[in-house]
Amino acid sequence: MNSERENNNKAIVKTLYKALACTCGDTNKKVTGIIVDDLEWWFHGPQNCHYMMKLLTGELSNNNNSFKFEPRSVDVIDDRVIVEGWEGAKAYWVHVWTFKDGVITQFREYFNTWLTVTELRPMGWLRSTTLWQSHPRDLAKRSLPGLMLAI
Repeated sequence: MNSERENNNKAIVKTLYKALACTCGDTNKKVTGIIVDDLEWWFHGPQNCHYMMKLLTGELSNNNNSFKFEPRSVDVIDDRVIVEGWEGAKAYWVHVWTFKDGVITQFREYFNTWLTVTELRPMGWLRSTTLWQSHPRDLAKRSLPGLMLAI
């Protein structure tokens, strides 16, 4: 049952990226029913790089030569879908979409920031478990700040 829910959440996020990449139509119509109206949003990175939030709110459209999100990897951890992508050596991003009852309720965007997702453990446990780490590939030699997301 859990695997089915995770696969469904992953499919929703993949569909969302495809819809947002399309230059036709209203962004609000594309995300209706997928994302709650009062989405909790958190961003880390340069202030001029709020591309996804601007895209979700319709402030930015793909009609002009705006930033294009092309996912390179999509992973699922419980109720979170982690999407990673990069464009050459200048832009690296990670998105963490959190689901509740099949709808996205929280969005975290990390731009030009390495991310490690760690399982939060009770006091007294010896070690935390790393569940996911950024996969830099062609950006491996680049120095970027690192953050940890504890779940």
